[in-house]
Parts: sequence; C-alpha cells; structure tokens
Amino acid sequence: METNTENLDSYLDNHFIHRSNWLRAAVLGANDGILSTASLAIGVAAASDLRDPIVLATVAGLTAGALSMAAGEYVSVSSQTDLEKADIERERIELEEMPELELRRLAEIYEQRGLKKETALMVAKEFTEKDALAAHVRDELGINEIGQAKPIQAALASGASFIAGGILPLAVALLVPLKNMELMLYGSAILFLIILGAVSARAGGSSIWKAIIRITFWGTLAMGVTALIGYLFGVNL
Repeated sequence: METNTENLDSYLDNHFIHRSNWLRAAVLGANDGILSTASLAIGVAAASDLRDPIVLATVAGLTAGALSMAAGEYVSVSSQTDLEKADIERERIELEEMPELELRRLAEIYEQRGLKKETALMVAKEFTEKDALAAHVRDELGINEIGQAKPIQAALASGASFIAGGILPLAVALLVPLKNMELMLYGSAILFLIILGAVSARAGGSSIWKAIIRITFWGTLAMGVTALIGYLFGVNL
C-alpha cells in the first residue's frame, strides 16, 4: 500500500501544472532578458559606430532589468498572496458565523460539477467534517497548493533568469565585430529565444513549433522597432 501511495505521489508530481509557478517566472525572466537587452543593444548599435556605448547600454539595461523584474514579480505575487489570505480569513469567519449556509453552498458547488443533489450534500458533509476551511478554500475560492503564490520564489526566478538571458546579448555585444552588429545581435537573440521557447514548451508539455513561431514573430517585431528608432535618431554616440 505504501509503495502504491509513493507511486501515486510521483505520478502527480510529474503533471505539468505542478511546474506552472516557477516555469512561468523563469521563462518570462529569461525571455525578457534576451529580448529587452538585445533590443536595447540593437537600438544603440543602430545609432553608434563605437562599441563602448553599446556595451554600456547593454550592461545598464541588464542590471536595471534584472532588478526591475525581481521587484515587480515580488510586488505582484505578494499582492496576490495578500488577496488570497484576505479571502481565506473571510471564509473562516463565514464558516464560524453561518456553517449551515456554507455547507449548502459547498454542496451546490459539487452539484454544479455533476454530482446528484444527495451525493453532493453527502460529500460536502464529509469534507466539512474533515476540514471545512480547506474544502471551501479549495472548491469555493479555487486556491490550492499548486497555484498558491510564492513571492520570494517568483522574484528570485525572474531576476536570475533575466540575468541568464541578458548575458547572452551582452556576450555578443562584447565579442562580435562592430560591422553588422545589429544583424548579429538580432540573429543570435532570435536563436536564443527559439531555444528558450523549445525548452519551455517541452517542460510545459505544449507545442514546440507554436512557441517558436510566437517567439520569432514578437522578438522580430520588438527588435525591429527598436532598431528603427535608433536609425531615426541617428545619434553619433
């Protein structure tokens, strides 16, 4: 029996939804790191014939972007956590003040999901006897351990992945010849984005080709607009 339970836990852990929190933050950070840093480098390269301004702008963008991503993710997810805690506390009070109404509400939820009225009420009673608050948090509020917000984890994943993504365009800006720098930055960034899209799609169980097409289109658009702005200003940095 213990072996079967362990196998079941292992099977559940392999579902893609269990990776949603860290995967979303990590992919978003790396994607933004590659795209925004490369776009910034391309924009400056389009307006300059010198390497120093390109590298300086890339380093500045990489640093500011990583801090901004981490801080933004922390604030965003913390706000979500605060909302979840407030809803859970409200639910706890409602269970204390009107338990019968909350029981009927839980039974109605199960009935709407396809159970017969008698069965729904019986299930609601059993869940209420075991842990009423947990049942309502899960089935009425839709909050569970899988989707529960983790601010520190999300912030660290976003910041670190942004740096990992942004270092790639920085390396290109440091190493490749100045001639056709924009094309080299664009080509390498698209290649990095395609690899990232394929890896994230594989980890998330989604279509690899769809991820590649989406990343290539939006990456080209973002870097193209940035390069156009650099050419239009034509500043001799």
